[in-house]
Amino acid sequence: MSKNGSRTTGAPADIRLEGLGKRYPGSTLAAVEDVDLDVAAGEVVCIVGASGCGKSTVLRMVAGFEPVTDGSLRVAGEAVTGPGPERGVVFQDYGLFPWLTVAENVAYGPRQARLPKEEVRARTDEALTAVGLTRVAQSFPHQLSGGMQQRVAIARLLANRPSVMLMDEPFGALDALTRTEMQHELQRIQRQAGTTVLFVTHSIEEAVYLGDRVVVMAGGTAHGISGHVREVVDIDLGEDRDPTSPEFTSIERRIDALIHAGNDRRLASHAA
Repeated sequence: MSKNGSRTTGAPADIRLEGLGKRYPGSTLAAVEDVDLDVAAGEVVCIVGASGCGKSTVLRMVAGFEPVTDGSLRVAGEAVTGPGPERGVVFQDYGLFPWLTVAENVAYGPRQARLPKEEVRARTDEALTAVGLTRVAQSFPHQLSGGMQQRVAIARLLANRPSVMLMDEPFGALDALTRTEMQHELQRIQRQAGTTVLFVTHSIEEAVYLGDRVVVMAGGTAHGISGHVREVVDIDLGEDRDPTSPEFTSIERRIDALIHAGNDRRLASHAA
């Protein structure tokens, strides 16, 4: 994907995970262990895997919502010790404030940062323009469709000028047509801004369509084994990706096979 600069976001930052692990108090099994991953500045990396394999746990650690218990985690060379405005997060539930208008929702972050009114207004206008929602700036969330509400959530993230966009199943609750539209929208925004994106999804097609690389995770408490990275797949399809093409379908099948390959080898190594 192209990595052209834009004012909409900050300078893209790299993400480095080294031996990353997460163990909850009282648990004999780590939720995630030994995750090594380097995400280059401006890269789009998608994470897929069966439910419970630790995809969202990894993303929440990068966001600073979950403390790291093993290994190290750095963004732009700095250790992550908590949430920060340089790391914007979008979840499946939009998290909008229902009592605020669209514009007020988008302006919330810059206002909390105590930026000058002119800067808040400029960032809000830029973010709403980026997602094509200037015409509904004075509407309230309940007046919008699910897809439009998710656009507001993305605009709210952009108004903080993040270096990294962290997205946890952001389009999972949308209907198929709206989901496709939002994938195109995210792709357009990322290409324009060149922002680093870490994107968690259950959809293999979505991961192959959006990602420069796809991280396949396996394991999870249901399997009696810690979540871990099984393989990282490069997506060498260029910018204009056709989900119906043989090349696209071949990569989908490969990732699907990795997800459903079972955990026998990993289980054996733990038992040894």
